[in-house]
Amino acid sequence: MAAEDIHVRLCLQEIVKLDLEVKAIIQDIRDYAQTTQDVEDFNAQARERITKLRGKVNELEQLGREQDKDSDREAILKNVDNHRQTLSSTITSLRQSNLTTQLMIEKRSKEQLLSGGMSAKQRGKGNKETLAKTAGNITENLMSLNKMLTGQLEQSELSMTMLASSSKTVTDTQDEFRNMGGHIENSRRLLTKYGRRELTDRLLIFLALVFFFATVLYIMKKRLWPS
Repeated sequence: MAAEDIHVRLCLQEIVKLDLEVKAIIQDIRDYAQTTQDVEDFNAQARERITKLRGKVNELEQLGREQDKDSDREAILKNVDNHRQTLSSTITSLRQSNLTTQLMIEKRSKEQLLSGGMSAKQRGKGNKETLAKTAGNITENLMSLNKMLTGQLEQSELSMTMLASSSKTVTDTQDEFRNMGGHIENSRRLLTKYGRRELTDRLLIFLALVFFFATVLYIMKKRLWPS
């Protein structure tokens, strides 16, 4: 086998290899690219191999033109045309994959943004509900406190009424004691007047004391155990 034939065969093998690598990268773009950076990375790899592939096709064309036999030259040049058409189709497929993948990435980003917006709205709604519930609890607590204060105020008014009544009772008792004091003073005067009679004085004093204590007991009974 001539050296030129070996060169042509190696060039064809390299063209097929590079074409398969580019097609594999295109498939990776469709399957694995999740972000715009992923697309750019895969495209960088694809451009590198396309440049090499184009160079190999040009090299094959040059080898074909250098063939001595017309049949060999025509066959190689026809093969070159086929590889260029394949390369053009591969480049078109790469562009379509880039466009489709980019649209999917943008759609996914919009959905995530919308989902985030909905989550924020739900959180806002949840916060509003929490605030409303808290405000309701505060209102109920204030109403309970108001009722409690009202009850205490009523108890205080009742206590003041009882104190006023007790004060009046004490005042009345003091007045009655003053009256009793007047009676005792009159009795003392009488006893002094009739002091000549010791027995009589003692009897009068005893009677006065009995009268006094009986009166006190009567007053206390009337005040403490009213009928």
